[in-house]
Amino acid sequence: MAWVRENPWFSGVFGVGLLLRVLAVVGYQPALWFPDTYTYVVTAIRPRPDLVRPAGYSFFLRLFELFHSFGLVVVVQHLLGLATAVLIYTAIRRRVLGAVAAAVVLLDAYQIQLEHLLVSDTLFLFLVVAATVLALRPVTWRTALAVGLLLAGATITRTAGLPLILVFLVLYGWRARRLTVVFAAGALLPVVAYGVWFHAAHDRVGIVGANGAFLYVRVMPFAECQVMKPPADLAVLCDDRDPRPPAQDYVWDDTSPLVRLPGETFTAENDALAQRFALLAIARQPGDYLAAVARDLVRAFEPGRPVYPNPEVYAAYEFPVTVPAEPPTKDTLGVELARRYENGPISTQVIEPVAGWLRTYQSVLALPGPLLLLVLLVPVIATRRSDVLIPWALAWALLVVPAATAVFDYRYVLPAAPLAFMAAALALPPATSVKCK
Repeated sequence: MAWVRENPWFSGVFGVGLLLRVLAVVGYQPALWFPDTYTYVVTAIRPRPDLVRPAGYSFFLRLFELFHSFGLVVVVQHLLGLATAVLIYTAIRRRVLGAVAAAVVLLDAYQIQLEHLLVSDTLFLFLVVAATVLALRPVTWRTALAVGLLLAGATITRTAGLPLILVFLVLYGWRARRLTVVFAAGALLPVVAYGVWFHAAHDRVGIVGANGAFLYVRVMPFAECQVMKPPADLAVLCDDRDPRPPAQDYVWDDTSPLVRLPGETFTAENDALAQRFALLAIARQPGDYLAAVARDLVRAFEPGRPVYPNPEVYAAYEFPVTVPAEPPTKDTLGVELARRYENGPISTQVIEPVAGWLRTYQSVLALPGPLLLLVLLVPVIATRRSDVLIPWALAWALLVVPAATAVFDYRYVLPAAPLAFMAAALALPPATSVKCK
C-alpha cells in the first residue's frame, strides 16, 4: 500500500485499466476471434511450422491447452497487457510521465480489444517492451543474453521482430560492446533453430514462406505491367482491373492473379514468382513504391481512424454488438481443433449491458493518430540521451516495416505507440516530472 500511495498517478490509471479488462472478460465470453486464430490453434494442437505465421503464439496457446479454456488465454493476455504497462512505468521512473506513457497501454480501447482477440500481438508487445526495458539497464552478460532471448521470442511470434533484432544489434550493440556476441547469440540461435525446424517441415529456408506473397500485396496497388514490361512467366501476375481491389485481397481473395496460380498460394514456386514480380515493380516504379509506403505510413497518424482497408477488417478491431453463432471461416480443420481445445462450443457470448459500456468507451477513448506523430517527434527535439534511441527507433521500425513490406493495418500501430511514448518520456528533461520510488 505504501508503494500505491507513493505512486498515485500510476496506481489510479492502473486501477482503471484493470477495471476495463475485467469488463472485457465479463462482456465478451470467452474471447474474440480473428481469421488468423484458426491457424494458431491448428499449429498449437498439431505442431508444424505454418507457411504464413511463425509458431510463437501457438506455443503460447499450447501452454494452456490442458485447461480447455480460451477464456483463460485472454485473461493471461490481459495480464500481459497490465505487465507491459508496469514495465514501461518502471523504466521511466517518473511519476507523471511514467503514468502517461503507461496509460497508452492501460487505457487505449483498441489495445484492450486486441488483448481480448486470440492473436499474437499482445504477446509480441510484451516481449518487445520487456527487451527494451532490460536494454536500458546497466549492461551485463545476463541482461545482454536476456534481451536477445526476448527478441528471439518476439521474432518467432511475429516476423516483425526480425528487423527489430537488427535495430538492437546497432543501438544496443553499441552500448554492450564486448557483450554484443552474447546478445547476438541469444537473439539469433533460437531463430536459427526455428528455421531448422521450418526447413525440415517444408524444405525451405526461413521462418515463414510468404514474404514474396506479401511483397506482391505491397506493390499491386500501383504495379503497371505496361511500365514494368515483365517477362512472360511474371506477366501472369499482372492485374488490369480498374479500380484495383484492396491490397490484402491479392493474397486472400480468389480473384487475385496469385491465388489463381496452380497449387496452394504459398508454395515455394508461387512465393518466389510473387517476389520476383514485386522486386521488378519496385525497380521499375520506385517513385510509386515510395509513395505507396508513405501513404500507408501516414494512415497511422490520420485523425479520426478512417475505415480501412474495408469495413470487415476495420470491424474486427471493434468490440462487436453481435457475433455470428460461430466464428466465420473456411478452415474446417481449424474449427474442429478449436472445439477440441475449448472442449466445447467456441462461439462468443455478448453479455449486455457490460459489452455496451465497452463499446461506448471505445467510441470515445483511443489514441489519436496526430498525437502519436507528435510524440514520435519529441525525442528528435528534446533528447540528449542515447538510451532514448532504442525505443524511438523500434517504434518507427514497427510502423515503417509493415508499410514497406506488406500493407497497413491498424493493429500494427498499437505495438509502436507504447515505445514511442516511452522514448518521449525518457527524452524530456528531469524537471518535467517527479521520480517514482
